[in-house]
Amino acid sequence: MPEELRLGMIGLDTSHSVEFTRRLNDPANPQHIPGARVVHGFPEFSPDMSWSVERVKEFTRELEEQHGVLMLGSIAEVVAESDAILLCSLDGRKHLAQVEPVFAAKKPVFVDKPVAATLKDVVSLYELAAESETPCFSASAMRWYPGIIGVAQADVGAVRGAISYGPSPLEPNHPDLFFYGIHPTEALFTVLGSGCQRVQRVTTPHTSVVTGMWEDGKVGTLHAIHRWPAEYKVTKFGDTGIFEQKEAGDYTPMLREIVKFFQTRKAPVTMSETLEIYCFMEAADESRRWGGTSVELSEVLARASE
Repeated sequence: MPEELRLGMIGLDTSHSVEFTRRLNDPANPQHIPGARVVHGFPEFSPDMSWSVERVKEFTRELEEQHGVLMLGSIAEVVAESDAILLCSLDGRKHLAQVEPVFAAKKPVFVDKPVAATLKDVVSLYELAAESETPCFSASAMRWYPGIIGVAQADVGAVRGAISYGPSPLEPNHPDLFFYGIHPTEALFTVLGSGCQRVQRVTTPHTSVVTGMWEDGKVGTLHAIHRWPAEYKVTKFGDTGIFEQKEAGDYTPMLREIVKFFQTRKAPVTMSETLEIYCFMEAADESRRWGGTSVELSEVLARASE
């Protein structure tokens, strides 16, 4: 293994592309993470997403001029010249096609949120990763926020439930929660763990409230605020106490995990854990479509796997 891994970045239309590169490529950055460097990039973007169009030129220029990232003409070239891949395209619709050359080359890949823009594509992407035996994972940075970890580890006796709230602006090309609701959703699962069986959703133009029932009786509630910005917070409830999130965080702890993953090829979050989170969000959309009825996660997963 080289002392410093050469990373390729696909998609430069999200703030994550610059935030990751600043921490990896600049030793003077107080949040610098050694061991890997973004060397090559491919600035693909989505013309029908204003978030993408408005930022790709600015972010590409910063990566080139300030961090020495060399832009290449195709994803295949980036994959060939890199030890591992950061798939950072803002648009989840592109991820399945973009990651196929990575799986063909068996290069470790971090897939930024959302994994894809449909649950069916999420399932397909993970099936391809397993078939090709390519190390792959995806996660929200909130999973490693010190405040979230503090809630997850807090002793409140037998855990009975949790509430997680945060911004979830709607993006018409993605399911309601996939695009930004992934963050408070993953925070909820970080605190309660896996095992959600079914969900129900109440929806207004401004807010969606999704209540999940876990197999061991825990109740997890997501309060998705359909605007940006909005505050994040998680509260855990137990038999002997209640514990609220005390502090936030940033990208640094997650990026440290990503570098470690590239070095060891061992994912810190399993594909099955992440798949359950996307099933939760898809089941919430299904509940909305059916007027707030209860929807089993196993049902939406079965349909997406057909």
